[in-house]
Amino acid sequence: MAPRLRTLGISVRGVRIDSGDLVALSRCVRRILDEGGLKDVTIFVSGGIEEETLSSFAREAAPIDGIGIGTSLATSSDVPALDCAYKLQEYAGVARRKRSVGKATWPGRKQVWRRYDAEGLMASDVLSTEDDSQEGEALIGLVLQEGHPVAHQPSLQDIRAHARTQVERLPRGFERLQTGSIYPVHVAARLQQLAAAVDLRMT
Repeated sequence: MAPRLRTLGISVRGVRIDSGDLVALSRCVRRILDEGGLKDVTIFVSGGIEEETLSSFAREAAPIDGIGIGTSLATSSDVPALDCAYKLQEYAGVARRKRSVGKATWPGRKQVWRRYDAEGLMASDVLSTEDDSQEGEALIGLVLQEGHPVAHQPSLQDIRAHARTQVERLPRGFERLQTGSIYPVHVAARLQQLAAAVDLRMT
C-alpha cells in the first residue's frame, strides 16, 4: 500500500502498533517495511506501556522509534495509594516521639546530610537533630512559614534539571528497576541521645 500511495504523492512516515506482543510485532513490521524499501518509515508503539515494558524494549533491542505512554504516566497502578500519617515530633518547643513497637519515631526537628563519593555519587545519608552539624550537603530547607512561601520557587526547567542531576548521582545499580542494594542511612549520636532523653522524660 505504501509504495502505491507514494506514486500518488502521499508519503507514509510511520506505523503505529497499539496491542499484542509489541517487541515481536515491531520486528515483524520492521522486516516488512525494510523488504519493501521503506527503511525511512518509523515504528510507533502505545497501549498500556509502563516501566517494565520499556525495560523489555531496551533489553531486547526492539526496533521501536517512538513510544506513547498515557495511563501509566498519570497513575501508579502497582502502588495506587500512599499510606502515610502525620506524627507529632515537637510540641511547644518540647521534643516528642511515638514509641509503639514497630512504629517508633525519632523526636524533634531534624536535618538530613547527604555524603558523596569521589565520583560525585550518593554515598550515604545521616539523620540528626536540626541544630547538629554533620559532614555533607544539608537536604531539608524551610519552604513555608506561617502559611506563606519563603523559599525560591523554581521553574519547571529548574525542577527537570535538578531531577536529572539527582538520577545521575544515584549509586551504581540504583537506577535499575530491580536492585538488591540498600542505601545506607545512619542515625547520628545526637538524635539517639535526644530520643533517650525523651524516653526518660516520658517514663
